[in-house]
Amino acid sequence: MAVPLGTEIPVRTPPLAGVTAQEAATPAGAVGHRPVAGSVHSWDLSTGVDGPGVRFVAFLAGCPLACLYCHNPDTWKMRDGRRALAGDLVAEAAKYRAFIRAAGGGATLSGGEPLLQPVFAGELLHRFKHELGLHTALDTSGYLGVRATDALLRDTDLVLLDIKSSDPALYKRLTGRHLRPTLDFARRLARLDKEVWVRFVLVPELTDDPANIEGVASFAASLGNVTRVDVLPFHKLGAAKWERLGLDFTLRDTPIPTAPEVAAARGIFAEYGLSAV
Repeated sequence: MAVPLGTEIPVRTPPLAGVTAQEAATPAGAVGHRPVAGSVHSWDLSTGVDGPGVRFVAFLAGCPLACLYCHNPDTWKMRDGRRALAGDLVAEAAKYRAFIRAAGGGATLSGGEPLLQPVFAGELLHRFKHELGLHTALDTSGYLGVRATDALLRDTDLVLLDIKSSDPALYKRLTGRHLRPTLDFARRLARLDKEVWVRFVLVPELTDDPANIEGVASFAASLGNVTRVDVLPFHKLGAAKWERLGLDFTLRDTPIPTAPEVAAARGIFAEYGLSAV
């Protein structure tokens, strides 16, 4: 029977070729000793932007948000990814393990939205951490935070949490979704004392109002577990993807923030005692 792209289902006997029972016997895949499959857009090695050090970054396909400034709209639909076993990505990351560990890095799940595929994400985080001994990070909007089990979060060393606005109406305009699930997830991470880096995209004429930035800063500072804030300047590098996909990139005429504007935004976060870069 063909397995549709992105399907997370048990594969009973016989298992898929090349997948051993030991390989599948992790928290996500233990029931029936099943190999776990998911939909993957791509993977890459990065430095400094997806967690500390050099990172193996797996971009999972599918996202419930449709951010106006998204630079990877080609990751929105799970069906546009390729089906892969968790073991495929673990084996790929293993090729670079010595280099990654020497560089103080780890493995990051990004997207898209990894929590759209929580079983697959949990399997990857567990195996990156326990089989390869890598520091693990989860890059998420937090909108699907309720799908993150306690086990998944135990296998996550760092959460990169995108807080796009402190104003619910603006957040809805930016993403098409509600803000509250992200805030609820952030509070849960604080209760678990899970380290968080907040990510905030500075978009002129949208998110750059000082009151909006102060709202994000005040909330982040109240949590007690935010160790860094990344102020990410809006850019248009993904505009060609929007056009290729037949999507209307409504921010095509929005200016890119200047260096002083970025510095001012970082300064607001600093005023709340947060380390902003």
